Amino acid sequence: MDIPHQAEAPLRRTAPMAPRAPDAFAHCVLRTSRYQAMIDWYCTLLNARVAHRAERLCFLTYDEEHHRLAIVNVPGLPEQDLETARLLHIAYSYTDLAGLLGTYKRLKAAGIVPYRPINHGPTLSLYYRDPDGTAVELQVDCYPTKAEAAAFLQSEAFHANPIGVAVDPDALLAAWEAGAPEAELLRRPDGPAMRSQG
Repeated sequence: MDIPHQAEAPLRRTAPMAPRAPDAFAHCVLRTSRYQAMIDWYCTLLNARVAHRAERLCFLTYDEEHHRLAIVNVPGLPEQDLETARLLHIAYSYTDLAGLLGTYKRLKAAGIVPYRPINHGPTLSLYYRDPDGTAVELQVDCYPTKAEAAAFLQSEAFHANPIGVAVDPDALLAAWEAGAPEAELLRRPDGPAMRSQG
């Protein structure tokens, strides 16, 4: 004789309404009429690989995430005006100066050079422009801990110059390869404040 199956009571739960920040940043999406050029540029810049590609959409990734950047093919888009409201830049971090400077060296050999190398204080940053003109920041933290970087944002030096000081990436690379201490290379140098831009 079959014993009738007793349905389990549905699990009841209540979604918490307490404020919560996201657990991680997942990806960004760019529209372009320069589909292949953008795919090639971001694959080179980020050492990324194509996770999916079709006529209209390409997903790129550089780690275990299924995609970190999506590129949407939209033929005939008007050119961007760099002085209007829009996404100003996307930033990617390296865990050490070797990663940033090694990437700078690799990209320069491929003909991709930063238009704005700057030491902001909390980060040493190299800004590039993709084929559509969107800025991409490659950076490394200048302090060993996030707390020290956050403290710098409260300092008089940062209040006096919140943008940062121009740096020479070739000189930084040469000094790093010659064995200069990383803390010295990451310290924001004295110099005139750069003006704000992407």
